[in-house]
Amino acid sequence: MRLSKNFTLKELIKSDTAVRKGINNNPNEDHIESLERLCTNILQPVRDHFGKVVSVSSGFRSGELCIAIGSSLNSQHADGQAADFEIFGVSNREVADWIVDNLNFDQCILEYHKPEEPNSGWVHCSYKNDEENRREYLRAFRDANGRTVYQKEYSKTTGPSKEDINNSLMEG
Repeated sequence: MRLSKNFTLKELIKSDTAVRKGINNNPNEDHIESLERLCTNILQPVRDHFGKVVSVSSGFRSGELCIAIGSSLNSQHADGQAADFEIFGVSNREVADWIVDNLNFDQCILEYHKPEEPNSGWVHCSYKNDEENRREYLRAFRDANGRTVYQKEYSKTTGPSKEDINNSLMEG
C-alpha cells in the first residue's frame, strides 16, 4: 500500500525485531491514516526537497514491539505519528533544520547527533495535524551518567525567541 509518492506502508512498519521475535506489527486503520499524514506532510516533502532517498529506520511500532525494544507505549510511533530517519550523505542537522524552517510538524528531535560527525544520530519527526502540532525542536544526547537528555534546539535561521532568552536568564 502506497502512503505517498515515495513511501509505502511496508517500509513504515518494517521491524527486524518484530520479525525475529514473531511480533505482529500491523497497524489498524487509524494508524494507517496517521502514517499517511506523516508521509504526506513530513517524509515526502523532505524527499522532494533533498532529492535523495529518505531511509526510515523506525516508523509504526505496535504496543508489543514498543515493550520488546524498551520504548514507551505512549510513543508517537505507537500511534503511527512518528518516524526515525536519515538521508545518507546529508547532515542530520541540515535535514532537521530544514524541517523546522519549512514544515508544520509536532516534534523534531535531532537524536544523538555530534556536530563533528555530520551523519551521526538520526532525525525523529512526528506529525499530528495542522491544529495540534507543537512545533517543538529538541536535541537528544546522553549526559555524564548515560541518561538521555532532551534540550530545546534552534535552527540556524530561526534562533531562540525573546521568551526563550528571558526564560534562560531567569533559570541562571
